[in-house]
Amino acid sequence: MADLPRCRRATWADVEGWADRIADRVRAAGPPPETIVALTRGGWVPGRLLCDRLGVRRLVSLRAQHWGVTATRTGAAELTEGLSGPVTDLRVLVVDDITDTGESLALAVDHVRAAGASSVESATLLHIAGARLVPTYFAEEIARAEWAWIVFPWNYWEDLIALAGRAASEGAGIDAVRRTLRDRCGLTVPRADLARVVAWGVRLVPPAEAATPSSGSRGRRRRAPRAP
Repeated sequence: MADLPRCRRATWADVEGWADRIADRVRAAGPPPETIVALTRGGWVPGRLLCDRLGVRRLVSLRAQHWGVTATRTGAAELTEGLSGPVTDLRVLVVDDITDTGESLALAVDHVRAAGASSVESATLLHIAGARLVPTYFAEEIARAEWAWIVFPWNYWEDLIALAGRAASEGAGIDAVRRTLRDRCGLTVPRADLARVVAWGVRLVPPAEAATPSSGSRGRRRRAPRAP
């Protein structure tokens, strides 16, 4: 049986509401940050939304990789690209979309602190209870027992390709994959979206058949999100 996680699809309205909640809490706590460091790629959009809400004009990136579609080979969190700009003597807010294990955010906070920031706080839209690091600010806490793979709007297509490829091992074709994603993941996917994925060259067939891609296929193997 395919390793498919339970999923929860976040909407843009969810994201905007979470960003509003975090911004309110940051403002209530004291002076706003002078720089926001967004973890790429999940923290890019939340970081930009918080810049607008907090009046922060400086957005710096820091790349971390951990698990799911962009998993590292070892499964451990790693910082794979450094800060895109200096943070010395600045108040910094480090932003990501979610603290799941918390390892990526903890690495990022330590890195920014070592880079000379005068103060470092952290924020995530969602926080999974029991993570290694509890962010300074978060909009919603999710109990570990209620864990689900969060499909954020900016991750939708990447996650869909990965999950659909794995679901195909239980039944090939668009309709079979749709049923599997609905029944196993709780994810309702429009048929047209899976048709688009197929048009991009993703083959919704069992792994043994996908191992020999046709001339029209990209033949790329993707890693699907996994439950912890």
